[in-house]
Amino acid sequence: MDDMPYVVDSTRYVDGLTRRMVKPWIEMEQPRPIPWTPLTKPLRECRVALLTSAGIALKTDQSFDQERERQDPWWGDPSLRLVPCQATEQEVEFYHLHINADFARQDLNCLLPLQRLAEMEAIGEVGSMATTHYSTMGYILKPEHLLTETAPEIVHHLRNEAVEVLVLVPA
Repeated sequence: MDDMPYVVDSTRYVDGLTRRMVKPWIEMEQPRPIPWTPLTKPLRECRVALLTSAGIALKTDQSFDQERERQDPWWGDPSLRLVPCQATEQEVEFYHLHINADFARQDLNCLLPLQRLAEMEAIGEVGSMATTHYSTMGYILKPEHLLTETAPEIVHHLRNEAVEVLVLVPA
């Protein structure tokens, strides 16, 4: 196994000026404790949903707003898209300007592992797979709307579907 740590380059697909401005800002961020809520029952008894930050939307849905982000690189679309558990690569589009979605166009599981979760349900590793899964943009430099509106909207949906575990699949 390779001993080199995996490095995520959050600025790979942005222009040079934005990269030079954002990298020092990212490096200034102090590590914070990660909130942790232990499960009260085994995972094999839990209902599980996925949350991706890859900007995935059904082709029949409204797209994430890439044009506004192109005009203002400091803005990222903080809205939410719902993705049904049976969604396929042919039914979704990728709207994230900061990732290369080529692999996910071939295999959605790269950014939203719905088939892998269904397999885990089939063999009893998780209790059940939620009907609905969630997608946001991962490049949100001003998270106020995301925290005050989008996150509570996700929680509302999770409660309505009796989801007990939400797995973040970062892009």
